[in-house]
Amino acid sequence: MLDVSGITKQYGERTVLDNVSFSVTRGRLTGFVGGNGAGKTTTMRIILGLLEKNGGEVTLDGDPLTAARRRGFGYMPEERGLYPKMKVLEQITYLGRLHGFDKRVAGEKATDILTELGLGERLTDPIESLSLGNQQRAQIAAALVHDPDVLILDEPFSGLDPMAVETVVAVLQRRAHEGAAVLFSSHQLDVVERLCDDLVIISDGSVRASGEREALREQHSTNRYELISTGDAGWIRDEPGIEVIDFDAGHAVFDVTDDQAAQRVLRRSVAEGDVTSFAPQHPSLAQIFKEVVR
Repeated sequence: MLDVSGITKQYGERTVLDNVSFSVTRGRLTGFVGGNGAGKTTTMRIILGLLEKNGGEVTLDGDPLTAARRRGFGYMPEERGLYPKMKVLEQITYLGRLHGFDKRVAGEKATDILTELGLGERLTDPIESLSLGNQQRAQIAAALVHDPDVLILDEPFSGLDPMAVETVVAVLQRRAHEGAAVLFSSHQLDVVERLCDDLVIISDGSVRASGEREALREQHSTNRYELISTGDAGWIRDEPGIEVIDFDAGHAVFDVTDDQAAQRVLRRSVAEGDVTSFAPQHPSLAQIFKEVVR
């Protein structure tokens, strides 16, 4: 487990990270979300040892991180850092050799990860000839070629079309299932919500919420319900203790003042014989994000 505990970072009198704490568990994908300037990239760079912290500690499996241990991490920065004139396979093989593999093994590993990421037919193309989305895949391959057990990815889905996102998601999920700890940031909240097991929400340098995805959704749930029926549920507007949020014939989303109001709606729906579905409505990641950062 990668543990970030009480990290602070200051530039002069300006505090950019204030007591940032969270964990990244092996075998799980942790989404790191926040607006521009929230502190995501600064936190990642401190984990990687690229920035000095003013306070706090980062440990891996209970041990303080050393430079040697960090060399085994996989890191994908938001800014692309590949050599544009080099061929794709040549570039990733070169990075594999920098991590200590001989030429043959590095070439095999580079070929495997590039093929898995959908670049198998572009191995001999120069990096600069690739589309921005394919350059992003090559950058991800650079972070994965040495089989790291900790992955730190800053906006890995930027510039990817939906099919490419699915390809990258599958690769990251496989690495997590093999035991890697994966931390990734993204502005695409729908992708984060679908992909991650755990969430960390940061704003103005402070963690506002963190934990297992479904537990956070449960924690931030309101007394909101969704009713789907085969008939017209317009009668719900006249029920006491009900505030209708959205309504369209047989579909209604509503807030209740107490559980008794919800039970009255359910009993009437069942009595009229047209209820298809009735369930609490849990908030989306976007809704939780808006709630905790405001």
